[in-house]
Amino acid sequence: MKELLRDVEVEETKENIKKVDKILHEMLSVDYPNCAATWKVLRQKLEYDADGFKERLRVAIQASL
Repeated sequence: MKELLRDVEVEETKENIKKVDKILHEMLSVDYPNCAATWKVLRQKLEYDADGFKERLRVAIQASL
C-alpha cells in the first residue's frame, strides 16, 4: 500500500489509507473489506496497465477529497 500511495502522490496517513482502500474496493468491484480479493485483482490490473490504473486511481482520490 505504501508504494501505491507514493505512486499516486498521496500522503500516507491512516485517514488516507482508509479512503484509498475504499476507493480501490469500489474501482475493482470487490466487496469491502475483502482485502485478499482486492489485492489479487489489483495485482492483475497493475500487471496489465499499471500507469493507466494508477492515473485513474489518482483521479478518483482527488475527486473524493
